[in-house]
Amino acid sequence: MLDDSEGYVTTDGRKIGGVVMEMKNITLRFGGVVAIKDISFDIREGEIRAIIGPNGAGKSSMLNVISGFYVPQEGEVWFRGAKRPPMKPYEVARQGIARTFQNIALFEGMTVLDNVMTGRLTQMSQNIFTQALWKGKAEKEEVENREMAEKIIDFLEIQRIRKTPVSRLPYGLKKRVELARALVAEPKLLLLDEPMAGMNVEEKEDMSRFILDVNDEFGTTIALIEHDMGVVMDLSDRVVVMDYGKKIGDGTPDEVRRNQDVIDAYLGVAHD
Repeated sequence: MLDDSEGYVTTDGRKIGGVVMEMKNITLRFGGVVAIKDISFDIREGEIRAIIGPNGAGKSSMLNVISGFYVPQEGEVWFRGAKRPPMKPYEVARQGIARTFQNIALFEGMTVLDNVMTGRLTQMSQNIFTQALWKGKAEKEEVENREMAEKIIDFLEIQRIRKTPVSRLPYGLKKRVELARALVAEPKLLLLDEPMAGMNVEEKEDMSRFILDVNDEFGTTIALIEHDMGVVMDLSDRVVVMDYGKKIGDGTPDEVRRNQDVIDAYLGVAHD
């Protein structure tokens, strides 16, 4: 890779842009427990950025800091060149950041389409009264939201289950529906918390393909947490490695797999 202040070029010729998000000396504590200790890294426009590490390393806590769910006691979060003040998660979502969850967080009694439509809430500007009347701007907004939801449903190839209640779906399809709900918000930064967890080989291959397609076709910047090292090394442009709340590695997949600290703490053996 060729790295510079404006971005870098990947080995397959993709141009990655400048910094979208920067975590500066982040420290997060829960009482006397330090979940994250003085960690800094950035996420650049158009890249797939992985955050990896053993269980308890602080990965999900870091994702919760990025998404605004946790506010660190020390350090700064910068987004698109501006320091971000403490925000509620819905305010962060309105900035263009969407996420999926390690434990699926869907509305089980609702259909796939209705679940996906909930991802458009941050795009709605009309109040409840104009929506109830369904006239003028409210009607136009509803049509636009429905069109985007159908576009994402087609993109993720879940048309055949669009009217199916989520409670009837197998685990792998629920994961895809959750991805659809995040994508329909048209995020600039998409956060994926263990998108492959609990999936079989075929489901992982499908999800990997969709993640690459989202990055390529929509130009969406992606930050993901994942335990499957094969997936991480195949998908990611850069990887940051955490262990016991500290950063022990940061670089390209090749650089990370050769990092002795990472090998000792996480990988176990070198993968040359």
